[in-house]
Amino acid sequence: VQLQASGGGLVQAGGSLRLSCAASGRTSGIGAMGWFRQAPGKEREFVAARRERDKMLYYSNSVKGRFTISRDNAKETVWLQMNSLKPEDTAVYYCAAGGNLITSSMRHDRYYDYWGQGTLVTVSS
Repeated sequence: VQLQASGGGLVQAGGSLRLSCAASGRTSGIGAMGWFRQAPGKEREFVAARRERDKMLYYSNSVKGRFTISRDNAKETVWLQMNSLKPEDTAVYYCAAGGNLITSSMRHDRYYDYWGQGTLVTVSS
């Protein structure tokens, strides 16, 4: 499985961006797709994820209500719509794919097998 993330850029606080992640290769085994981010000097953290078998969505508390994860199955693409962006959202955003993860695993990067290259989001104040 190969993942190609795009859509990052520079935006003012309060603005919006939409990230996309296109999956290719042997995608039939993908059971979950998610977004993680890593800010300078910080560890990578969970942002949002979607589990395929039941369409459950998961969000971190810091983005809940502002970000929305969705997927176009026909295009093998997952999106992250980010609204009301804040300077603290500045980070490199990574998309990830994994198997049929259980709920307790959905928010942890170590359970995702495939990773995109990352796309930089910069939010200015």
